This record gives sequence, C-alpha cells and structure tokens, in this order.
Amino acid sequence: MSRLPIVLASGQLLTEETWTPQRAAWADRDVHHADHTRDETIAGMATRLLAAAPERFALVAHAMGGFVAFEVMRRAPERVARLALIATLPAADGPAQTARRQGYIDLVDAGRFDQVIEERIPMLFPPAKRDDAPLLALARRMAAQTGAETFLRQQRAIMSRVDSRPTLGAITAPVLLIRGDADGITTAEQQQEMLDGIPGAHLEILPGVGHLPTIEAAGQTTALLTDWLDRA
Repeated sequence: MSRLPIVLASGQLLTEETWTPQRAAWADRDVHHADHTRDETIAGMATRLLAAAPERFALVAHAMGGFVAFEVMRRAPERVARLALIATLPAADGPAQTARRQGYIDLVDAGRFDQVIEERIPMLFPPAKRDDAPLLALARRMAAQTGAETFLRQQRAIMSRVDSRPTLGAITAPVLLIRGDADGITTAEQQQEMLDGIPGAHLEILPGVGHLPTIEAAGQTTALLTDWLDRA
C-alpha cells in the first residue's frame, strides 16, 4: 500500500519539536513541516504550505496549524486526502481572546517577550504537569527559538483570521479530531462544533492531557494518528 506524504502544521510559539515523537515513529515516511514563521496572515501561511507540499498529502495540524488547515481546505480541498486537527478550534477570536492577545503584544512591546510563555504555561499544561521540568523546558525552548518578531507575526495572523465554522460542512476528507480534556485553550464545546459541522468527523479525547498531546501523550497520540493515516 502506498503511504501518503504527511504535512505537519504547528501551533503558535511551537517548532518542529512539537512532533519529535511522531517524526521518530514515521522515520520511513515522507514527512514535511510547514513554515509558519514568515507570514502575517493565515492565508499567507496556507499559501506557503500549499506551495511547498506534495501534490496530495495528509495534513496533521495542531492549534494555530488548525487555522491554517481550515484555510487550506477552502483553497485546495482536492489536495488533502486526510485531515487531523489537534487541540484546535474553528471560530475566530471573541473580545476576551483579542484582549488577551493584545496583552501579549504589549508585553513584547515592553521588551518582556520571555514573560509571554510564562503566562501561557497554565493554559498549555494541566496543574499536575506544571512542575514537569522537561515539559516546561521544551515549551520555553520552542518559544525562544520562535522569537519575538515571529511571535508578533503569528499573533497578527491569528487575530485577523476568519470564522471557519460556516465552511466546516464543505470538508469531505476524512477528519480525526484529538483533544486533551485538560486543554486550557480549547473547549469541549468547540470540539463539538467541529464534530457536528464536519461530515463524518471522529473525535478522540485524551484524559488528563493539556494543549500539547503530541508531547504529553506521545504514545497514544502517535498511535491514533498512525492508525488514522493508514486506513484505506
């Protein structure tokens, strides 16, 4: 059986390290990582992803990468054979989310970029994992590697994104949804919106897992994704 190429789409302040366990498990596959560092719009990120991706591929998207994935599905649905959406949501920001993001921008403008990741840690990880030194070190390292200027581009892209809920019903590729039930950024209601809106979508909930299932529950997440990728 021919295996689909895989394109990985990461979230904000995250790098390829988000996918280290999966990349190791898929060492014999054709795997690509989308570049979300150079564009100030989700549309620009989607354009860059499509330009670099194989002609037909499986798209595995996390968090902000999910916003990019929705745009990809609007632009070139025929190129995406399978879609996995991890710890993401379909709606545009509301006033509370916009205010929080503006607070992050204000921190960067004040020269306090390092504080951004510290404020995000309680949302990224459940209480039981907030003293996990390797997890915290990973989150801080990825944020530092992303850097303030790229972070600001990503913030502007996220804040200006469109509401993807009206176009969920047009997605015809098989879709797997994965969410940790201790995710401090997405909600169960948002997952239900996608489950109800995308024809045939399937949802997997990971107990006790936060916003980074690919790292926090690496074995379970990899197994779910591998099984989904290999289905006929």
